[in-house]
Amino acid sequence: MFNSEAYISETINSVINQTHSNWELLLIDDASTDKTLEIVQPFLKVHSNISLIINEKNLGAAITRNKGIEAAKGDYIAFLDGDDVWKPNKLEKQLAFMETTHCDVCFSSYDLINEKGEPLNKTIKALQTLTYKKLLKSNYIGNLTGIYNAKALGKITSCNLRKRQDWSLWLTAIKKSGKAAKSIEESLAYYRVREASMSSNKFNLIQYNYWVYRKGLGFSVIKSIYYMTLFLFEHFFIKSKQTVSTNKT
Repeated sequence: MFNSEAYISETINSVINQTHSNWELLLIDDASTDKTLEIVQPFLKVHSNISLIINEKNLGAAITRNKGIEAAKGDYIAFLDGDDVWKPNKLEKQLAFMETTHCDVCFSSYDLINEKGEPLNKTIKALQTLTYKKLLKSNYIGNLTGIYNAKALGKITSCNLRKRQDWSLWLTAIKKSGKAAKSIEESLAYYRVREASMSSNKFNLIQYNYWVYRKGLGFSVIKSIYYMTLFLFEHFFIKSKQTVSTNKT
């Protein structure tokens, strides 16, 4: 959470309303300066399986998310930023799917909403299976839909980047698993598209992707440039096909 006062109640309620009830919710606040902490207090008083960790200063998404991973007690670890929303059957469907298919990493499709929570009538469709080699070319896992089996893989943390650190985490998880990640085609979450988000800036996207290769994966400059070339082709000519219009009349 960081200055999430406008959205955090909806986000927390989307976890509380899960049809799968055996969950632990770790709220990690990255030194919010708005009313985020005030808003979450009632949830802490009512739900014993919700806990709060507060950063004294702003540390960024990677370190903040890693604090949650380190504190987590569950066999499975999932992620949800302070402005996104899970659909009620998200955990139940994915956990059952992972048990049945014996996969260590699972993700799903998700819908796009605007800052007001209104549907943008677009769905990002998940690939059916995702290998490490394919994921190297572009991040195909919506972080709000991803789950990994921490009991089988151990706790996997993000590299310390301000952006795209989730991509490095999923690369590490799939590589450690030795198996392809599998998805549920159904949309199980809502991703909030915010005009001020860094992900909307194409230059930042390219810059941080390069550092995933260099810093997150430890690739050489030449190897990083090679994979950046693959990324640019994949992102602009192949990955764009993932977005499906869901306009209704």
